[in-house]
Amino acid sequence: MRALLQLLRTSGIRRAGAPAVAAARLPLGASAGPGPRRAMALYRTEERGQPHSPDYRLFFKNVAGHYISPFHDIPLKVDSQENLFNMIVEVPRWTNAKMEIATEEPLNPIKQDVKNGKLRYVANIFPHKGYIWNYGALPQTWEDPHRKDESTDCCGDNDPIDVCEIGSKVLSRGEVVHVKILGILALIDQGETDWKLIAINMNDPEASKFHDIDDVRKYKPGYLEATLNWFRFYKIPEGKPENQFAFNGEFKNKAFALEVIKSTHECWKSLLMKKCDGGPINCTNVQVCDSPFHCSQEEARSLVESVSLSLDKGSKEEDQVWHFLGK
Repeated sequence: MRALLQLLRTSGIRRAGAPAVAAARLPLGASAGPGPRRAMALYRTEERGQPHSPDYRLFFKNVAGHYISPFHDIPLKVDSQENLFNMIVEVPRWTNAKMEIATEEPLNPIKQDVKNGKLRYVANIFPHKGYIWNYGALPQTWEDPHRKDESTDCCGDNDPIDVCEIGSKVLSRGEVVHVKILGILALIDQGETDWKLIAINMNDPEASKFHDIDDVRKYKPGYLEATLNWFRFYKIPEGKPENQFAFNGEFKNKAFALEVIKSTHECWKSLLMKKCDGGPINCTNVQVCDSPFHCSQEEARSLVESVSLSLDKGSKEEDQVWHFLGK
């Protein structure tokens, strides 16, 4: 029951089926559930289709076994603590498949990105193999493509805000982990603001040492520089130019990052309440009952069951080609 209460907590919008007390904010420091070590108990995943094929989808269920949207139905914050957030893992460290929340599909499962009819993989750029962190997103955030960010002077990229988790564990696709935010990098991708949060899993053995961006420099020297270079160069093997950054590539601190998260969460609220133009973004949800996009558990189940179970064996698992960009 305690786990279910945590699941039903809101981030400012009342959940479907929850009593009025569930919508109230708890006092500062109070816990809405059993704590960060129980994060995985609240969510499960279900695969449909074959991995490494265009038809592969990873759907999410809550603790009661009901299908949900990881984008809209998983709370942004874990509890009333200032700096503890849910992160949805899309790409485990050292892998190459460009997996992402399908923002334009009902219930927003994780799928592999496709471009020009081909599955997308990030290149191995020496000395890095695939993604160099566990990569994912914060739920209930949205970088509004029609809203210009005052600090970058560019609009958002139309996605949930991205997270680079720097802990020692290789996490699993679809895992929901509790993370502490340490800082943020402002990537400018084709004229759009594409924030990259730096965070660490609360359950990482070294998590207690990390409180802000300077701790990353202290305890993981070279990691931020490698992160900047990874984002700068990762599209070059596709024939694209180097990526650009706001603030000359400077990593901003935790306080700055928390303000960005707050802003993108407010944009998500407007999206879910139809107060702004979401374009092709699919806002179907099961638990935000005040949203005009709310659907029933039965409707959610029908949406999932309509997804094809492809017999396609898929393509190669990972790209083993290495690229050397020395000048």
